[in-house]
Amino acid sequence: MMPKLNRPILITGAVLCLVVIYFLPPINQRIAWRFSVIQAQVKYALFPPEEAVFIPQQQEVTIPELSTSPTPTPNDVSEVQVQPAIIDLPTAVPAQSEFVSLPSSVQLTGVRHEYQTWNNCGPANLAMALSFWGWQGSQEDTAMLLKPNPRDKNVMPYEMATYVQDQTEFEALVRVGGNLEVLKRFVASEIPIIIEKGFEGEDFDGWMGHYQLVTGYDDELGQLTVQDSYIMPDMLLSYEQVMSFWRAFNFTYIVVYPPEREAEVMALLGADAMEEDNYQSAARLAETESHMLTGRDRFFALFNRGTNLAALHDYVGAASFYDEAFAVYASLEESERPWRAMWYQTGPYQAYYFSGRYQDVIDLATTTLGAMSEPILEESYYWRALAREELGDVEGAIDDLRASLKQHPDFAASLQQLTRLDAGS
Repeated sequence: MMPKLNRPILITGAVLCLVVIYFLPPINQRIAWRFSVIQAQVKYALFPPEEAVFIPQQQEVTIPELSTSPTPTPNDVSEVQVQPAIIDLPTAVPAQSEFVSLPSSVQLTGVRHEYQTWNNCGPANLAMALSFWGWQGSQEDTAMLLKPNPRDKNVMPYEMATYVQDQTEFEALVRVGGNLEVLKRFVASEIPIIIEKGFEGEDFDGWMGHYQLVTGYDDELGQLTVQDSYIMPDMLLSYEQVMSFWRAFNFTYIVVYPPEREAEVMALLGADAMEEDNYQSAARLAETESHMLTGRDRFFALFNRGTNLAALHDYVGAASFYDEAFAVYASLEESERPWRAMWYQTGPYQAYYFSGRYQDVIDLATTTLGAMSEPILEESYYWRALAREELGDVEGAIDDLRASLKQHPDFAASLQQLTRLDAGS
């Protein structure tokens, strides 16, 4: 006679088996994102993120005496300029005629296109750019370091450039204020370019950020050819489409190249070869656009102006333009608000922090994290931690640094600050 089976044990065993199967990488990769989508749909239905508006409160200028020196990250410095810098902006980037005459159409081949896994366009585009130079890895390799947490919402351009420099034999640099002529110069020189831009579509809940790899252009048709990791290879976009959506990210681009072509790359950059000159030129462009544009485009232009001034260490000036940008944001129709904007950029945190506006840092980070379906931005936790410490909330700062590292265990800035605070406790 067969022994009678214990139903609770069977149920428990079945549940454990399902849990184990779910966390197997091949299964988890195919299923986990669906749960994230459902979670987001429920959260956003109950608490529409476009309704969350950050309103700066602390707009007077103060001279902060920092109790800590923030861990350096790209564009961070510890000095604070109280008076907005008077920037002697350079002349425009040399016209196309000053470079070698460009063909009217170029289409590069040799890129190994990859369709991205869930929320993985940064690692996928970097893998595609590297593949052009013979690199044999894939987005799984780039994501291991760039996105150890698959649920991370964004990979910064500087992180992608650092990966290339530290993990491959190639070089990479990041520049802003790009234009069509710059893209065409590089493509004509057989160097594909990664651009960071806005993205919208019928199947998406609002505006979001996206990377694309530019591999061709056609002046007669007025189109760029891009490798899109989400939609398709060899995707055609009009020049107007590209410029409109590229504005959302300060016209940022990433150049990946072999080290022996460094001199050529610098020559192709022209007046933008030096990083400081590049930010000055981009600041002029953003200022011009902020007077010409309206609505959401003006929000991005003002935001870009702040980002460029922050990179030039004029934090007070940058903060004032971010204030204007957020005021424009609040005036937009809810359907037009790019409510994911702070997922991708940290300039406002830097500007407010180094201007001594710690409560604005805290409020902005709290608004950003609170509007997300999953509050998993390590940078937002990091900057809120620094601001909390300056206001005397050391325990809150430690909690935020631990939350930052929970999302990205190898985030060096948070690791260093948490080590310092733990040593002093």
